[in-house]
Amino acid sequence: MAIEINGAASQATPRPGQCLRTFLREQGNFGVKKGCDGGDCGACTVHVDGTPVHSCIYPAVRAEGKAVTTIEGLATADGLHPVQEQFLEAQGFQCGFCTAGMMMTAATFDDEQRANLPRNLKGNLCRCTGYRSIADAVCGHGPDGHGPDAHDAGADVSGAQSPAAVEPKSGQLGDNVPAPAGPAVVTGTARYALDVPADQLPGLLHLKLVRSPHPHARIVSINKAPALAVPGVVAVFTHEDAPQQLFSTAQHEHYTDDPDDTRVLDNVVRFIGQRVAAVVAESVGAAEAGARALEVEYELLDAVFTPQEAILPGAPVIHGDKDAVATRIARPLDNVVAEVHAELGSVEEGFAAADFVHEHTYRTQRVQHVAMETHSAIAWVDDDGRLMVRSSSQVPFLVKRTLVRLFDLPEESVRVVAGRVGGGFGGKQEVLTEDLVALAALALKRPVQLEFTRTEQFMATTTRHPFTIKLKAGANRDGYLTALQLDVITNTGAYGNHAPGVMFHGCGESLAVYKCVNKKVDAQAVYTNTVPAGAFRGYGLSQMIFAIESAIDELAVGIGMDPLDFRLKNMVRPGDHMLSTTPEPEEDVHYGSYGLDQCVSLVRDALDRGKERYRAAGLDDLGPEWVTGEGAALSMIDTVPPRGHFAHTRVSLEADGRFAVDVGTAEFGNGTTTVHAQLAATALGTSAYAIQVRQSDTDLVEHDTGAFGSAGTVVAGKATLAAALELATRIQTVAASLTGVPLADCRLVDGAVECGDRSVPMKETYDAARLQGVRLATDGNWGGTPRSVAFNVHGFRVAVNTGTGELRILQSVQAADAGVVVNPRQCRGQIEGGIAQALGATLYEEVKVDDSGHVTTDILRQYHIPSFADVPRSEVYFAKTNDSTGPLGAKSMSESPFNPVAPALANAIRNATGVRFGELPIARDKIYLALRDRTLVPN
Repeated sequence: MAIEINGAASQATPRPGQCLRTFLREQGNFGVKKGCDGGDCGACTVHVDGTPVHSCIYPAVRAEGKAVTTIEGLATADGLHPVQEQFLEAQGFQCGFCTAGMMMTAATFDDEQRANLPRNLKGNLCRCTGYRSIADAVCGHGPDGHGPDAHDAGADVSGAQSPAAVEPKSGQLGDNVPAPAGPAVVTGTARYALDVPADQLPGLLHLKLVRSPHPHARIVSINKAPALAVPGVVAVFTHEDAPQQLFSTAQHEHYTDDPDDTRVLDNVVRFIGQRVAAVVAESVGAAEAGARALEVEYELLDAVFTPQEAILPGAPVIHGDKDAVATRIARPLDNVVAEVHAELGSVEEGFAAADFVHEHTYRTQRVQHVAMETHSAIAWVDDDGRLMVRSSSQVPFLVKRTLVRLFDLPEESVRVVAGRVGGGFGGKQEVLTEDLVALAALALKRPVQLEFTRTEQFMATTTRHPFTIKLKAGANRDGYLTALQLDVITNTGAYGNHAPGVMFHGCGESLAVYKCVNKKVDAQAVYTNTVPAGAFRGYGLSQMIFAIESAIDELAVGIGMDPLDFRLKNMVRPGDHMLSTTPEPEEDVHYGSYGLDQCVSLVRDALDRGKERYRAAGLDDLGPEWVTGEGAALSMIDTVPPRGHFAHTRVSLEADGRFAVDVGTAEFGNGTTTVHAQLAATALGTSAYAIQVRQSDTDLVEHDTGAFGSAGTVVAGKATLAAALELATRIQTVAASLTGVPLADCRLVDGAVECGDRSVPMKETYDAARLQGVRLATDGNWGGTPRSVAFNVHGFRVAVNTGTGELRILQSVQAADAGVVVNPRQCRGQIEGGIAQALGATLYEEVKVDDSGHVTTDILRQYHIPSFADVPRSEVYFAKTNDSTGPLGAKSMSESPFNPVAPALANAIRNATGVRFGELPIARDKIYLALRDRTLVPN
């Protein structure tokens, strides 16, 4: 019996053992996504005879004779399904990769199920949004989230405030313009990296990797014959077939920022999961069979798994074959990738002057990005001999540069395109798939695709760097910091991608936000035979801020001062030097605006109101076993990475009178597409709805460093604004020549140029410009300097059960200084998503590595990311500032919301229980054991 798909009988027959997800995608239903292939995430949800199922674990053969509905079939001839309309109205998505599955589940809900979303959405995970907008969408609350069914009665749901720095104008700066991709996201037609119809890639091959089972070994021999004998296997690539060029998988504007310690395929493996060989076949199944058949002989080498052991004399040397100067590894024979040693003033004198000193060792764990779309890429050689790569990447231009360098290709012979990207968080600021598909496509002259499994994501991509921070801090009774001393060891794993940058950045703004004449830092980034670390939201700051902000609270308690008052007394203010490890401040970092004091006040006031709300509602007495407390933390971040971050943008008037904006930055839920449209619309006197944004294609513009380091708005957006302003002048000039009206009396309005009392339609202006030989397309560039600083303050009110260790978040508040907020709803969503991801890292997320170097949390059901029920509804507030360096006064706000969450929660737990938790995650069992073994300290 045929399977009916979206009302039409399928002519295809499932293969033996095939799951419904892959079968549906083979029929062109690309809205059915892969997030786990284990029934854990819900991204693949479809309806079978009206019942939602996870199609990745549903055998396709069971659907024979049944009606299957995918997101592509949810709408009818009369229009969108109500749940699709609600997700559009509330913008219940960011990257959108999970959205189809979320809607397919929610579309079946009745009123009773909608009233209990924590239970009924437990099978659908989202990494971007923090779930508030999803709740509003499912319950039909609209864009402002108002309604009687808010899923956390304790939250001030009206708390998200729009800034008053500018008066919003429809479709321009300050307006809640919906994401341009919204209709495509909710109908399943948004195209991600692998959403390419089969007829566009004839002869597509699939690549699978043989990975090392050993933490440290030398490859003695590889026998390809058994793999090549597997039916369907076309080729096997090993270190003998790959470039010998050393490089780093990390991608930065300056590739010399990272050590060259990696090969495409190496004859030495340095962690369990490192790629050993690539098997290419006609199908995924054949490639997997070929990988299993490959015979590899290893010579085992000694391994080391902790950075503390790795820096001891006599420890196994992981990159001892590397030349320190040529590879930019600080001390390869000592396993030290990078280090910094600095002292400002004299900490010895500072501690002598202190009335209270706090000493503690703080530890942060490995955390995985868990972008719902795994790493993937397709490469092929086109008819002109160009290498074409389609990748799930945050940095397509840097990927192109790396491929050119690795394979010694002319720049014009490589093109890289990123489709819509299903989440990044820094994890896709790497080259982890593109080099392999390029290697195979160049050799075989056929399209080659590689898609990582969720297990590969955990064991063989990158994680957040674990930090061990020995901290000593002093303060006097007058409430001033007298000394800050930190001894930091970071674990970069087997390779040093991002190790120097994460270490230096972590030791930067976390210290610079406080005035203290005596500061000392000794930090080392250290190799171990474990899964590599890399770029992760916050880029080292979240780890350091956890330690420093925890210590700030301990100092305040120690001298008998309110922790927020202590911060207000010691935090930098305009005019103060921002100093961390150098005696002079960064010359291009300025206070473009300053709202940290506002953020502190906003959080303090919100916590006071929350306490009163609970008291008025009679919810403040939870029983004798419960203790409550409040805590807060602050953070500062430079709005752009150092040493240049470049963007080129082109803005043009099209023949139909609309505008096009060509940018290099990728869209992965960061919202830059909307921002570009709004900035251009504001400069051009039109609406974002009249602007088409084309992006993330290396053929579109000259260069773009990429969407990382919170640079999407303040770098690429600045380039867009510059191009749009120049285009506006050109259009006015043409219109003035048509009408004879002085240029100063011509202004752009939506769809026309008003010249005195005459209105010239944009299409007429376009035609006139062509006749005059005037090019109505302009270019904008920005180099990432000067830079400003952005601020976030987070506050929690919690309750802890002293008998069980249960933690309840009664209130969550974040205030942000984002300058002039281009799109308040979108910015609020970024903050809420950062809070949710940080809560996971604070309370339960941990990539665990056993004593043999093996990752044991390698599927989602073993690695707990926040589900709907885990995330409180946070109040979000914006300081009212206008930044002098950002486009139209805007600042960055994508990484920074993550940074103050962990210390704020730890401080609230400390305030409630008297126990300082200095190691993440602060899991419930840790709370229980600490309270069991220690008498509570009275508040």
